[in-house]
Amino acid sequence: MIAMEELRFAYGDGGFELRVDDLAIDAGEHVACIGPSGTGKTTLVNLVAGILVADRGRVLVDGQDLALLADGERRRFRISNVGLVFQEFELLEYLSALENILLPYHVTGHLVADPPTVDRARGLADSMGLGPVLARRPRRLSQGERQRVAICRALITEPKLLMCDEPTGNLDPRTAGVTLDLLFERVKERDATLLMVTHNHGILDRFGRVLDVTELGVATA
Repeated sequence: MIAMEELRFAYGDGGFELRVDDLAIDAGEHVACIGPSGTGKTTLVNLVAGILVADRGRVLVDGQDLALLADGERRRFRISNVGLVFQEFELLEYLSALENILLPYHVTGHLVADPPTVDRARGLADSMGLGPVLARRPRRLSQGERQRVAICRALITEPKLLMCDEPTGNLDPRTAGVTLDLLFERVKERDATLLMVTHNHGILDRFGRVLDVTELGVATA
């Protein structure tokens, strides 16, 4: 599902470089990405998502070389094939919970939020315990509810790859546990690939593999 070959990426200020000579994550794998802050975990996720573009080397997602795609093509590929859950949720305040879940269908012309899709969104939300709050805006949701909306938004297109950047970092332990249970359940149902950035070593036994980003090759100037 994910392959990186001879990858090099540096930010413009010259203070950080991520090097990945060879990385492969198979379809259906559940992989945790760990490492100290500032070592490139979020950068790695953004490169796989095509949000960032490598300076050198190749990033392949489901066989697609992202470097061969223009900006708009990478965006369409990401929306259709990759689900992203951000640490800060990234919900739009002027949209309801349901509208936030359906957001991928409104930011690109090649996906259509037809009635079956809306029904699927409601069913997904119900499975996450969000049915009673779908009409609410994010400011009227709890932290756990906002996070579950973000997870539903990432899953609504039924992506082959789900990537989460510290998805429970802002949640209390109980809410984090419930949220993780729901996330793993939905991923397993779809046999999707999961790559999760986390500092919580207490959940590492839930993953088939643990990837330490410091072992990939990180250079700081």
